[in-house]
Amino acid sequence: MDEDIKKNLELRKLEPKDLTQFNDILRYAFQVTDERLLKVGWKHDEIKRSKFPILEKAEVLGWFEEERLAAQIAVYPLQINICGSIYDMGYITGVATYPEYMGLGLMSGLMKKSLENMQERKQSISFLFPYSIPLYRHKGWEVVSDKMTYRIRDDQLPTDIDVSGRIRRVSEDSEDLINLHDAYAKKTHGCLVRTELVWEEYWRWDVEDVTVAIYYSEDDEPLGYLVYLIENDVFHVKEMVYLKQEARKGLWGYIAAHESMINEVVGNNYNNHTVSFLFGDSDMKETIRPYIMARIVDFEEFIKQYHFADIEINDSVTFEVSDSVLELNNKSFTIGFKNGEEPILRSRPSENRVKLEIGILTTMLLGYERPTYLQKIERIEADKKTVAILESIIPNDKVYFSDYI
Repeated sequence: MDEDIKKNLELRKLEPKDLTQFNDILRYAFQVTDERLLKVGWKHDEIKRSKFPILEKAEVLGWFEEERLAAQIAVYPLQINICGSIYDMGYITGVATYPEYMGLGLMSGLMKKSLENMQERKQSISFLFPYSIPLYRHKGWEVVSDKMTYRIRDDQLPTDIDVSGRIRRVSEDSEDLINLHDAYAKKTHGCLVRTELVWEEYWRWDVEDVTVAIYYSEDDEPLGYLVYLIENDVFHVKEMVYLKQEARKGLWGYIAAHESMINEVVGNNYNNHTVSFLFGDSDMKETIRPYIMARIVDFEEFIKQYHFADIEINDSVTFEVSDSVLELNNKSFTIGFKNGEEPILRSRPSENRVKLEIGILTTMLLGYERPTYLQKIERIEADKKTVAILESIIPNDKVYFSDYI
């Protein structure tokens, strides 16, 4: 029966005429009801029209049975900062299958085709927010960043902050807000470059009462911003971004100025450092959970842009990579390192060898887990010398990824 169904299915790119089906499968899969849409300010049918640009700017692939959409996957063409280099990447979202088509391997086919298309477009890395970590691990993605949530009582907020700048509340389309994030993305490992499409997704589900506040220096230079909502005596921090510590202090001082209006501050933190350490009273609740996954699409293309740490060795490493989806990565790659020169791919294998899966290679190069730890938990196979080399050449930075697309 399953084979009979699959024979009638066609894999193709969604077109504007498929907009209604694109919207319907998303609403079914993620249970987006009219009640919820109205609650956050969407009018009837407005969400469907808002999705139209995605079909124009993103690649959306689907399986169809006699023009009826059965499963789909969307890939946004985005850019991200990895170790100081701006990469073209494919962000996977909109993954959905109707239940009557489950178990046919449709999503596996869509993922493989999407990855092959990314490779053709020179998108050497892919990111996604997982609805199932085991599923995506099986396809080569691995966790590369965390989302930390904090709760701070009103009496724990700072009271002695003294900065020379000032705060201004601005509109959501403020040029200073957009420029601030652009500047932050250029200097921050793992940060997404926000295009107009990304900003649209950023604001999509926010209620009208969300406020943006920007910290300006004494010279009127924008140095940081805060996106927040006050509701039921709680100050909700959606995002806090700052270019200098002066702005961080100024923004927390601004939050503290709301002390008489709130009982606590609740927010999300994506820089992998605890917020509690910044406060005099650090007795506060912070939770952590895996957030974003990534996988290298084309290792040779990826490594051309990758900025290793300052090279102080004259040696080489052979990466014996296994990739169950993309054959182009399922082989050995040797990289030569020479003090003061750019690393290069070599054909001759090295005596320093590390054996690992594509997902583990991704999380290691992006800095989520260090080589020493990965060897300890038996996720890589390498001797002590090779691990020491890897520790010296891989930058010690954590991914900052705050977007949900």
